[in-house]
Amino acid sequence: MNKLLDIPPWLLATAILLVLVTAGLLYLHIHYRLVLGRLKTKILEVQDGRLEPLQLGTTRGTFLSSFVSEFNSMVTSLRALFSTVEECQRRVLNERNKINSMLQSLPGAVMSLDENLRIVSFNRQTEELFSHTQEDLQGQSFFEVLKLDLSDQEIIRDALHYKQPIRNQEFKIRMGAVIRWLSLNISFLNDQGNDLAVVVTLQDMTEYKQLQESVAYREKLVAMGQLAAGVAHELNTPLGNILGYSQLLNENIRNDDKATHFSKIIMDETKRCSRIVHDLLNYAHEEKCAGHVCDVATLVRDVFDAFVSCRAKRFGIDMRMILPPQKLAVEGACGQLDIVLTNLILNSMYALRDVEQPRIEVAASGEHDYVYLTVTDNGHGVPQEIRGRIFDPFFTTKGVGEGTGLGLSISQAMVSKYGGTIKYDSDYTSGARFIVKLQAVSVEDVSYAVSG
Repeated sequence: MNKLLDIPPWLLATAILLVLVTAGLLYLHIHYRLVLGRLKTKILEVQDGRLEPLQLGTTRGTFLSSFVSEFNSMVTSLRALFSTVEECQRRVLNERNKINSMLQSLPGAVMSLDENLRIVSFNRQTEELFSHTQEDLQGQSFFEVLKLDLSDQEIIRDALHYKQPIRNQEFKIRMGAVIRWLSLNISFLNDQGNDLAVVVTLQDMTEYKQLQESVAYREKLVAMGQLAAGVAHELNTPLGNILGYSQLLNENIRNDDKATHFSKIIMDETKRCSRIVHDLLNYAHEEKCAGHVCDVATLVRDVFDAFVSCRAKRFGIDMRMILPPQKLAVEGACGQLDIVLTNLILNSMYALRDVEQPRIEVAASGEHDYVYLTVTDNGHGVPQEIRGRIFDPFFTTKGVGEGTGLGLSISQAMVSKYGGTIKYDSDYTSGARFIVKLQAVSVEDVSYAVSG
């Protein structure tokens, strides 16, 4: 004790101060390690997406207080940033869903292509247009799905090569057994550089094309009606005079074979002109519905027997008739439908002039609410390049004096009066086949009538 009292006071104070400083430093070391450990834990939580501030009330005024304050400020900023990002994501998703709904509701097919022209994405209308599932279309080549002619493919390839958009380019393609018209549009997502990201839209224009053809045909009917009405009355009188005087001339000729022959030619040609005028009048005549009903079996048998007993034997044509077991009736006058069927058979006979073992088949069938009459031959068929004109007035492939070009157009006009159609079956490849489609009439509600 006395020895402690002998220690100088300044030395004792220094020792005590050193002990206190050491204790303080040790406390700070432990505290800082604790704070840094918790800070490390919070940083790991931030990496996992948990943005919670660090609460350390005892660090005020210390070195760590500003460090922790900066960390908490960063966390607050990140929370605000993430909240903004989430809001942006939500808006982007909403806009994407809206755009997708719009694409799915479009009446046309929409698809995007990659740089290799393979289908990347598409809407439901694309699947319906090509009758393919999503698995069938995904990743397929655009040209394999859209089977275009080589010339049409070249048009698209040139547009893609030079990055030239295509607007409403119409193409005709075969989808199974059906020919369809498509309107094609091509747009590029990036007009610069080598990025060949393409958006293709396809609109089915088949019904529009058919409507155009129907309107054009009806305009021709109107024009033909006006023409027929104008020329018929002008020709009938002189033709009647020519025919009368030629008959008088023929009756008064005696022992002159050449004159008799010439007068007969005059009469025949005059009668032919009269038939043409008569056809024109029938073509132009707007007949109102008179409630005629025709027994299809009777009609087909009468026309068939008339040809079999005469012309078919003369030209060696094998004629066949196919009738269904059930009775069929259609709306229309049998006399006019007789002309339609006769014209079709005559055209087939003309097409079989240079065919070995010529054959014509006349058939009738009923399906749903319609009756179908078909005339089929084993000739050469109608060439592709003139199929669109065969129903035009005065268009004929026959030689001069062999046909007027009014048979099919008049037949079409007669059938149209009763809501029917005549079409050439382009899918039939073993000759020519014409199909007459007529509205069926219930056999229970009507009595059969054969009207001329």
